[in-house]
Amino acid sequence: MPKNKGGGAKGGKGAKGGKAEATEGGSGGKQSKGGTAVKVRHILCEKHSKVMEAMEKLKAGQKFNEVATAYSEDKARQGGDLGWMTRGSMVGPFQDAAFALSASNVQNPVYTDPPVKTKFGYHIIMIEGKK
Repeated sequence: MPKNKGGGAKGGKGAKGGKAEATEGGSGGKQSKGGTAVKVRHILCEKHSKVMEAMEKLKAGQKFNEVATAYSEDKARQGGDLGWMTRGSMVGPFQDAAFALSASNVQNPVYTDPPVKTKFGYHIIMIEGKK
């Protein structure tokens, strides 16, 4: 089942389209569920050993955005910033971890430990805000 969710979440553009439909539909139920969002940063590494190196840098006190720029292997290299993401726009394990975290900042991040495994690799996730 997570593979189906992951396929839909792969194209972030599709999630935005779904949000627009919920707004146009005006049913209220979908709209309120879609309104829950988190401002996400992450570090994505294909190999477990590399993500653990990044984790050590964080534990040593380096800023999250600096570690993300040096280690993350995805398009969000600008300090790992993925921006605001809504429920349903992320793959299952990533989403569960993101919404379970409390908001923090890059100087003193609260992040997932151990890293979260998805079909994309290993993620260290932090949240900068919730709405």
